Amino acid sequence: EVQLVESGGGLVQARGSLRLSCAASGFTFDDYTIGWFRQAPGKEREGVSCINNRDRSTYYADSVKGRFTISRLENTVYLQMSSLKPEDTGVYYCNANVMEGSPRYSVNYWGKGTLVTVSS
Repeated sequence: EVQLVESGGGLVQARGSLRLSCAASGFTFDDYTIGWFRQAPGKEREGVSCINNRDRSTYYADSVKGRFTISRLENTVYLQMSSLKPEDTGVYYCNANVMEGSPRYSVNYWGKGTLVTVSS
């Protein structure tokens, strides 16, 4: 079973930087994207960034484009966050969306989350 473990969250000042890590294991299919969602208190969970395992294409939400960078080295996915804003505050979850089976269907796997707090 896919397991995802986040680390790197913490308290940072606005305009500062932080790097999140997601240690991934247990993949039995290679057609998947892996990346990050976040959820602020009282708000819906939103997609932040992801990277495709096959072609390494990336996606960024408009709100973080130009400030965040996703990358992958072996079994760890990183989210480098810079120019942080208070509105970036939230619990950041590592997510893998995996295509499985025949006919194909998608399965989402989640980490437990890591808290990022950006102070003004």
